Amino acid sequence: MSLSIGIAGLPNVGKSTLFNALTKAQNAQAANYPFCTIEPNKATVAVPDARVDALAAKVQPQKTIYASVDFIDIAGLVRGASKGEGLGNQFLGNIRECAAIVHVVRCFEDDNIAHVDGSVNPLRDVETIDTELLLADLQSVERRLEKLRKMAKGSKEAKTAADILQGLRDMLNAGRAAREFVLPDNETFLDAWRELGLLTAKPVIYCANVDDAAVAEGNAQATALESLAHERQAGFARICAKLEEELQGFSEEEQAEMLASYGIDESGLARIIRVGYDTLGLCSYFTAGPDEVRAWTIHKGWKAPQAAGVIHTDFERGFIRAEVIAYDEYMRHASEAACRADGVLRAEGKDYVVNDGDVMHFLFNV
Repeated sequence: MSLSIGIAGLPNVGKSTLFNALTKAQNAQAANYPFCTIEPNKATVAVPDARVDALAAKVQPQKTIYASVDFIDIAGLVRGASKGEGLGNQFLGNIRECAAIVHVVRCFEDDNIAHVDGSVNPLRDVETIDTELLLADLQSVERRLEKLRKMAKGSKEAKTAADILQGLRDMLNAGRAAREFVLPDNETFLDAWRELGLLTAKPVIYCANVDDAAVAEGNAQATALESLAHERQAGFARICAKLEEELQGFSEEEQAEMLASYGIDESGLARIIRVGYDTLGLCSYFTAGPDEVRAWTIHKGWKAPQAAGVIHTDFERGFIRAEVIAYDEYMRHASEAACRADGVLRAEGKDYVVNDGDVMHFLFNV
């Protein structure tokens, strides 16, 4: 499974600069005027993981494949976007495809970069975007509610689903996000819920874009945004998009030195992906052999057959057992054969809950 993250926010908050830095693509135009991004830029990037590097160094495979994240840079939203203002609903539609939203919020002062509202105010900016996402969801729910009410004339379950959806509509109308809604046991409603892809149901990572002087310790604006994120139980990351973009011209060693000079020890890419994994409840397991070392992304709590299904659906359907070695044990022993001889390679069945970092082989019937 691949993690898909939409980068959203007001115009001129640093979204495209951040996208350039995160993806190393350098192909998202960045300029000091609203709607510089007029088409959503997409890129797939490898998830930095020192464990993959260590496994590859140990195993010396022909190929090394990291987990991946799809980043989508979406045009700046403004007041009225849900009604077509600015570039309107087409970009709200792009967000619907994503598993999570990175909401980039400007937390730096710079007289040379215009702000659409004339001043820097992170909490106001968040409210602007939240309102547009809520209004867009409200429109989607009202359209679906109309259809369900027509279906309800001949279906008791559809009538129940329509009543439930009415409750969701009322909640959105009161300014509360769809993620607060408690999902009922009604398949007709759940089908509608999945198809709607509600924007305010998606996990959010608030990303405070600060200047380089505040990247290590933050500033008052970033602190206010972080407090809001904690209050909402959302993800939070503090980055300097301009610094991240500048790093791309240097080697890994030079990048590490430059980051250290600013008092930080990881890149914005690593930070956002780490927070994204935590926010979405994801982790990785590994397969390792002479042909390939590879990281696989799964949800925390998944059992072995589900994890096997990420490789191929046949692995899940025909699952027999998994051979599992904890990452630390794998690295501590000279080889996989040594792990087996020392008894740290375990055979696990269908009820085994996969741990982050497990090195696994699957046995299955075709």
